Formats: sequence, structure tokens, C-alpha cells
Amino acid sequence: MARKIILDCDPGHDDAIAMMLALASPELEVLGITTVYGNVALERTTHNALVVLEVLGKHVPVYPGAERPLVRERISAELVHGTSGLAGPVLPTPSQKPEPLHAVQFIIEQIERYPGEVTLVPVGPLTNLALALRLAPRIAPKIQQIVLMGGSVDLGNWSPSAEFNILADPHAARIVFSAGVPLVMMGLNLTHQTVAHPERLARFRALGNRAGVFVAELLEFFRLHHQKRYGWDGAPIHDACAVAYLLRPEIFRTERFYVEVEANEGLCFGRTVCDFWRITGQAPNCTVGLGIDVEGFYRLLLERLARLR
Repeated sequence: MARKIILDCDPGHDDAIAMMLALASPELEVLGITTVYGNVALERTTHNALVVLEVLGKHVPVYPGAERPLVRERISAELVHGTSGLAGPVLPTPSQKPEPLHAVQFIIEQIERYPGEVTLVPVGPLTNLALALRLAPRIAPKIQQIVLMGGSVDLGNWSPSAEFNILADPHAARIVFSAGVPLVMMGLNLTHQTVAHPERLARFRALGNRAGVFVAELLEFFRLHHQKRYGWDGAPIHDACAVAYLLRPEIFRTERFYVEVEANEGLCFGRTVCDFWRITGQAPNCTVGLGIDVEGFYRLLLERLARLR
């Protein structure tokens, strides 16, 4: 039986690839795609989710969600993803429209409908999930698992210590990390191992289908920021790691830790503080990704994308 998931995202180049991997995988039943502000504003992230579906020729309901963080002012990442959020390829005009139901209500309804069966896969700011948990705290024990892309056990990418998705709404992240739901964190310390250097880009193009070319064009633009910021010859495919974990957990090295989100202003605002040396005595609340078989990850991506048109 396929695993039921809700993909909560803010497309975004790597979000688009995460969507494609999920929709190309029969092991997963994507109940819906929920969108949140993040890399760009909510209107654009919702549009981009529909664009990806148009590229794939697939129809999955898309539910727009939160347009701003719980407390802080909104930040965004146009300098990484371009003003459209999906700069690089020529983007088609989507024929599908977003659903009228709010993403938070959709999340609550699906967890109530399938208690213990739904895995939430947030790869953007965690505002939608935090709102769902606050509006309907009864759903927490009914969530099978949350597998997120965000945070890090060490360095940040949007501040010296914070990763973008968590920094975008640390107060929401704090709610999610303290909810008692089985939690998996794929942070920068892991996702930065997945750099799509030119040889890997060529493998996507060589698939010869629309999906492969689209991914190659996304990654060609996405690497520009990473070349400038880090001196790398490609960009990591952050968000697809969360989906890949559901499909091939054996290619990941993980360990259980206590993780808390810093919500006080300052240089550590938005940091996922991982008790790596188990100093606090707190019980672990999170399975943390530490390592990945990178070639196994790319084999999975290529095999699944080859199934698309």
C-alpha cells in the first residue's frame, strides 16, 4: 500500500525537484500539495507548484496556505531562486487552479480522515504545520511522521547559524519540534553533500525527456548563487532529500538527538540546536540526517525522473 503524504512546500528550485520525485514514485500517495510563503511570496509559490504539475502533465490538488510567519517579518530568497522562484527554464502557463480550501484546514482534515496514516513532508517554512497543530492539537498523535528539510547540526546558510526554512519562522518551527510527533530532520549538514556538479547535470539532460531537461535547467540557474557564495561547481538538491528518505531510508545515516529551535533574537535566531554530545539530558525528539550515499541518491532521482514525460 502506498504511503500517504502531504508535501508542504514553497517552490523554489529544489522544491520542484522534490515534487517531481514524489509524483514519480508509486510508493507514495500524494494526497495534496500545500504551499506556503518562503523562497518567494505565497501567490508565486502556489503558481510554481501548478507550473511543475503542468510540466509533468499531472493533476494533484494544490492548497495555498500561510502568507507570512507567525511573529517575525517575512524574509524571502529571490536572490537565490530569481524573482519568479523558478528562474532558468521557460515556464508554461498552468491550466490547473489552486483549491479554495486553506492548506491548514486541508492538513487537519486529511489527518482526521486517515489517523495514523499521513506523513507530512514540509520542505519550506513550518508555518502551515504549526497553525494546524495550534488550531487542532488533537491531530498531533494522529500524524504518522513529519519528515522535513530544514535546520542543521552546525552552520546556517541565511545567517551564521540558521538555515533559511527555520529562520523564516522560528516560532512555528519551535511548535513543530516540541509537538511530540515522530520527526526527521534533513538539514544543511546533510543536504550540502548532494551538490549537482556538471557531470550530474549532464545525466539529467541525457534522460531525454521533458522532466530531465527541466531539472537540468533549474539546476543550472540554481548553481549560480552557490558558485558565488560557496565557490561550488553546482547546487545541492536540498528538498528532495526529505522525499528520498521516505523511499530509500537505507541510503541515509541518521541518529536520534534532542533538537530545540532558538526563537530569541540575535545571531542564533532560528538555529536548530542539536544536543550532539547529549549534554542536556533531554530525551531525543528528532531523527537527524548525518550522511547520505550521494550516488545512491542520484541513481534514485534519475530512475524516477526517467518515468516522467
